[in-house]
Amino acid sequence: MEIVAATNNAGKLKELRRNLEPMGYTLRTPRELGLDLDPEEDGTTFEANALIKARAFCEAAGMAVIADDSGLEVDALNGAPGVHSARWGGHHGDDEAKNVKLLAELAGVDRAARAARFVSAVCFCLPDGRYFTYLGTCPGWVDFAPKGTNGFGYDPIFVPDCTGTADGRRLPNTAGRSYAELEDWEKDAISHRGEALRVMQARLAEDLAAR
Repeated sequence: MEIVAATNNAGKLKELRRNLEPMGYTLRTPRELGLDLDPEEDGTTFEANALIKARAFCEAAGMAVIADDSGLEVDALNGAPGVHSARWGGHHGDDEAKNVKLLAELAGVDRAARAARFVSAVCFCLPDGRYFTYLGTCPGWVDFAPKGTNGFGYDPIFVPDCTGTADGRRLPNTAGRSYAELEDWEKDAISHRGEALRVMQARLAEDLAAR
């Protein structure tokens, strides 16, 4: 199936393609279709923002769309940055500013109180108006300094509780590696986005048949 990815984020596009193509999807980017959209994500939940993006791109493209809204929830900050993750600490896409702000907010907070989780809401939307949303999470904690270069966003400061194996199993992250220190396959097996996409793969056919 050919679908449009409702994002211009290069890191997210790479991750979506890496996860979706083995599932049998052909991913088209907004740039390939000549789409220049930036819908206002004013929802109060990840699910609401994913739907906003999915509907906007679906209407413009006239074909199936997949949209992801994701972010980091930190317990010590009462769930912030949450749905504001993309613009936390500065302009949209300024990863370094976001990480600097988050680490400053957690200054003086010890390891035991730095629990956090990544959350992803993936929305699959069709031109006939049907849409389905799937959630994925990845628990972990916020490190004291950035580590690694293989990632984007908060990846260098987020340490997941587990890492993945080539056959999709989960192992304890005893080395304390950040998302950005993991190989792609290690991250995909345990990531919030990978989890949401696997839930979608398992349920989408049944959901489409039911509606």
